[in-house]
Amino acid sequence: MEREKIVQTAGRDALGSFAPDFARYNDDAPACDDKERFQKEVFLPIGEKNPYGKYFTGQSYLAQVSSEQVPAFNVTFEPGCRNFWHIHHAKSGGGQMLICIGGRGWYQEEGKEAVELTPGKVVNIPVGVKHWHGAAADSWMSHLAFEIPGEGGSTEWCEPVSDKLYGELK
Repeated sequence: MEREKIVQTAGRDALGSFAPDFARYNDDAPACDDKERFQKEVFLPIGEKNPYGKYFTGQSYLAQVSSEQVPAFNVTFEPGCRNFWHIHHAKSGGGQMLICIGGRGWYQEEGKEAVELTPGKVVNIPVGVKHWHGAAADSWMSHLAFEIPGEGGSTEWCEPVSDKLYGELK
């Protein structure tokens, strides 16, 4: 999918001879379409290829941010990448919290409409809720994933998100 280029021309007259350079540095800058460019957009490391990749459609990356108190990870998704439907289980406590830190993506609970993820969006996922999350088709996306402490925590991986369901998201 090709992105629409937005060109801001306000102030071009005031910039005089610097206007072409300003446009080159700003208006004509390429969109974040690869890992290195996207890394500049987020304040945390993207990490290495996700070792849980078999539960994803597309390529994701994982970087542990904290192992103290509350485990936290930066999960980065290439455009179109999403994880499979899954459920977080725990005997008590548990669950997951996501905070989008860059790009654009989606979060969806089974039986509900998808919610757009943009920087600053926080999603709290209770134990036992079947859900998925991932990047939009035309954007990289990173979110912090916090594992909420709980007793007997585990993740049950289910089926992939269908191309039909994912393709309907705009």
